[in-house]
Amino acid sequence: MNKRFKKLTPDMMVSDVGETVKFYIEKLGFKLDMLVPENEKTIENKLIDNKKYAYAMVSRDEVFVMFMNKDAYAQDIPELNGPIGASLTLYYDVDDVEDLYESFKKQEVEIVKDISTTWYGMKEFYIKDCNGYILGFAERMK
Repeated sequence: MNKRFKKLTPDMMVSDVGETVKFYIEKLGFKLDMLVPENEKTIENKLIDNKKYAYAMVSRDEVFVMFMNKDAYAQDIPELNGPIGASLTLYYDVDDVEDLYESFKKQEVEIVKDISTTWYGMKEFYIKDCNGYILGFAERMK
């Protein structure tokens, strides 16, 4: 029973997939991988303003994040028909955390905890995304 876990990809419930994708691309530097329009069984690779989407995936380097519209989520998994947001943080291990911090500040991303060095040897900061999710970014100090 030596089954290997390969990766973890968060799938986040959001109110507006298109707006969330724009936030992650424009503010956080992710790229679009795919979109699924509402009420369609097609995959698209270009975001169209004012079009409604049920699902999307974005990535930056080796990190992938999925977004699903709240109504589509509730239809797929009725147990998840609750509020948007979570009692967790998504913690990204990054290179050059100080440069990333400065670039997010320039993009006017809401920083909820300024950059600091922890007692456990990480330099980290936290932001809030456009849906209220808290994202942490950290780099191990040398």
